[in-house]
Amino acid sequence: MRIRSILGALMIASLPVCPAWAEMTPEEIQKMVDEAVEKRLQERERREGAVEPREAAPPPGQYPVPTGPMTEIKAERPGEERAPLSFGSTGSGRLVYAKPFVAAPKAVVGGYMDIQYRAQSKGSIDNGYGGTASTFDQQRFVPFIYADVTEHVKMASELEIEHGIREETGSANEISLEFAFIDYLINEKVNLRAGILLLPLGKFNLLHDSPLNDLTDRPLVDQFIIPTTLSETGAGFYGTFYPGRTSKLDYELYVTTGPCSYLQNGTPRITEADGTINSRQRTCPSTDGLDINNGRAVVGRVAFSPMLGVEVGGSNYYGNGAPNGNYNPLSISAVDWTLQRGPFELIGEAAWAYSRGNSRAIQTNTLGVAPGTLLTTSVTGPIGNSGPGIPPQRMNGFYIQGNYHFMPEFMTKLSPKRFGEGSTLTAVIRYDRVNTNLDNSNGTGGWGNLEQISFGLNYRPIEDAVFKISYQYQPMAFNPNTNQRIHQSALVISAATYF
Repeated sequence: MRIRSILGALMIASLPVCPAWAEMTPEEIQKMVDEAVEKRLQERERREGAVEPREAAPPPGQYPVPTGPMTEIKAERPGEERAPLSFGSTGSGRLVYAKPFVAAPKAVVGGYMDIQYRAQSKGSIDNGYGGTASTFDQQRFVPFIYADVTEHVKMASELEIEHGIREETGSANEISLEFAFIDYLINEKVNLRAGILLLPLGKFNLLHDSPLNDLTDRPLVDQFIIPTTLSETGAGFYGTFYPGRTSKLDYELYVTTGPCSYLQNGTPRITEADGTINSRQRTCPSTDGLDINNGRAVVGRVAFSPMLGVEVGGSNYYGNGAPNGNYNPLSISAVDWTLQRGPFELIGEAAWAYSRGNSRAIQTNTLGVAPGTLLTTSVTGPIGNSGPGIPPQRMNGFYIQGNYHFMPEFMTKLSPKRFGEGSTLTAVIRYDRVNTNLDNSNGTGGWGNLEQISFGLNYRPIEDAVFKISYQYQPMAFNPNTNQRIHQSALVISAATYF
C-alpha cells in the first residue's frame, strides 16, 4: 500500500513534464499505477525469496467451497452459517452438520471404567461352564454425556457397558442407558426432571460409581433388596430447602413405569436366589420395556443434613408388578446414613421389600395351576428362574461400613509426587447381611440368608482414581452353579477411574 501511494504521487507530480500522461484519463493512470506496483512487488518477492504464489480470487458468482471447521462445512452459501436449523434448511450431504451444537458446543463427555481380578476359595463364579474360582473381569465401561442446553435446561445421560469383552447379542447384551433425562430448573426448591431416571431408593443407588466406592463389590443389600442399578422411565420433581442456619433438606419425587415381577406365563421374577434384581424395567421381557399393566410406580427420597458431615435419608418405592388383571404390588423401603468426622466415616443402608402375593399363582398364569395355588419348585419346575423353595414375599438386608483415610508421613517424604497433597490411603471394614426369604425356607436351609465381612485397603493418587484390594469372608454364601450353601472367601483386586 505504501509503494502504491508513493508511485501514484510521483506520477501525478510528473504530469507537467510528461505531456503524454496529461492526455490520459484518471482510470488509465490508475491502471498504469497498479501494473507498475504489481511489477515492483513481484520483483521484491523474488529478491526476498518469497516463492509461495498467491491464490487468485474466485471468479464472480462462485460460492466458496467449505473445507474448514464444521461451522463452515454445514454452510453452502454465505449467510447460511448464521441461519438456525429448521426443516426448511436446504442441502443434502452437508445437512448432517447442520446441528445447533456444531456452532455452539454445549456438551461435556466423561465417564469411568474399572477392571478387577477375583480369586475365590471355591468355584462359585458362574461362567456358564460349571463355574470357576478365579477370573479377570472388565466389569464396567461407562461414558457420561452432560449438557447445558440453556440457563434453565440441562441434560444428563449415562451409557453403561458391562462385561464389554462380550460380542453376543440378545440376553447377553449388557449395553444400556443407565439414565438419560432432561431437567428444567425453576428454582432451588422445585425443579422438573423427565426421562430414564436413576431412582432415589437409598443413597447407594444414586452414588454407585466404582471410583466413588472404597470396596470393589457393592453391598449385598444393594444387590438383592434394592436392585442397583435401579432406573425406570418417568418424570417428577426434586429440590432443596434450608430449614436452619446449618441444616439442609433434599427431596426427590417421581412417577415411573412400574416393576416387572412376572414372566408372561406367571412365573415370579422375584426369587430367593436373585432377590428383586429381575423385577427391574431394564430386564423385563415386555416389548421395548413398556409397562406390563396400567399402573405406575411412585418413588421418593428425603434426606436431612443437620450439619456438614451428617445426613440421614429415608426412601420408598411402590408399584404394581403383575400383568393386567392382577394386583401384586412391590414395595421397598430404605434408610441410609452418612457420618463424617475428620478422617473417619461411618456409612450404611437398610432396606425392606414386600412383594405381595408373590408366593401364589396369579389370575392370568399359564402354568396349569389354579389362581392362588402356593408355588413350589414342583409347580414351577424348570420354568423361568424361580430358584429354590417357595417364591418369597418378604426380604430385608443392611450394611454398615467404616472408613479411615490416612497418609503416613514417611510415604509423603519418600515420594511427594505419588503420596503428596490430594492422595490418600483408606482402610475399610464392612459387614453385610441379607435374607431374601423371610416367610418360607421350605426346608432348604434359607438359601437367601447371606452374610459377608469385608476388609479392604485402597490408594487414591487423586480422588478420581483408586486402586483397591480386599478380602471377603462369607460364612453363609450360595453357589449358583450347584444350588448349595457354602462357606466362601475371596481376594479381590481392582482399579477404577473417572475420565
